[in-house]
Amino acid sequence: MEWGGHPRGRSIHGVTTARRTLRRSPRRRDRRGRGLRGLMYPASTPASRTRAEKFDAMVLEALEPIELRWGSELADLDLAVDEVPEVEETSPDDVVWGQGVLADVGVPLAQLVPAGVDPEGLPSRARIVIYRRPLEARARDGADLADLLHEVLVEQVAEYLNIEPDAVDGGETP
Repeated sequence: MEWGGHPRGRSIHGVTTARRTLRRSPRRRDRRGRGLRGLMYPASTPASRTRAEKFDAMVLEALEPIELRWGSELADLDLAVDEVPEVEETSPDDVVWGQGVLADVGVPLAQLVPAGVDPEGLPSRARIVIYRRPLEARARDGADLADLLHEVLVEQVAEYLNIEPDAVDGGETP
């Protein structure tokens, strides 16, 4: 039987049929002269990091001064970063954020999850969850994001320690 006027299994000018596929010659690999595809920057350079990796580094940098002062009190606290908060209700009138949520204009920026039991029944440690996308959306630039991250972490650590945010940021020492 013929297909398109040619015997089955035959390829014509780069078109292949179901029975036979052609191997492309190595000379077609760079046919438009753009060079071989690969990483633009070496993996060891800061330019190769993703936005999420850069954000994670900023979170750790914002946490460092707090951890230096309150390290022993924060030994049982974990820190996590999520893209966005989980939302079950989509209507702004129906959404009610639980205790420990730091929100700006109805959008959570971070949440303090107390220690307890996870859904599998295993004990879990207390943790602060930082939501990356809402924080990035509210910052004008990298310096503004760093300041916002520091403020959010101060608020969450203060809630965890049950003290005033001013005490966490520089007032009283433990």
